[in-house]
Amino acid sequence: MGIDRPEPGTGLKVHFKDSEGKLIRTVEANEGDDILAIAHEYDIDLEGACEGSVACSTCHVILPEEFYDRLPEPDDDENDMLDMAFGLTDTSRLGCQVKLTKELDGIVCTLPAATRNMFVDGKKSTH
Repeated sequence: MGIDRPEPGTGLKVHFKDSEGKLIRTVEANEGDDILAIAHEYDIDLEGACEGSVACSTCHVILPEEFYDRLPEPDDDENDMLDMAFGLTDTSRLGCQVKLTKELDGIVCTLPAATRNMFVDGKKSTH
């Protein structure tokens, strides 16, 4: 289930950084797209083993506080999965649960140094 890339210059900007804070890539996406789907569309290494069903923590991203504060609170299912995430921070979210809005234009998503897959070892996502 892919997403449609917006016309260049018309989308909301998403900056992906590695665990050391180095920019991996800046991409454009549409309002309503989630971070996991955006990462997969642009071949950014964000796993998402459960394909967005909130059954794993492999799409864990770390957000700057100013963007984290613009999001709705994580629900209980997301919090339960985040508790299992590697390198959890106060501003961690599951990428599959972060839907882009105009207020999130320019969001920075930092990928953790590792992920912990409790879903199915060796299963590759087809998201």
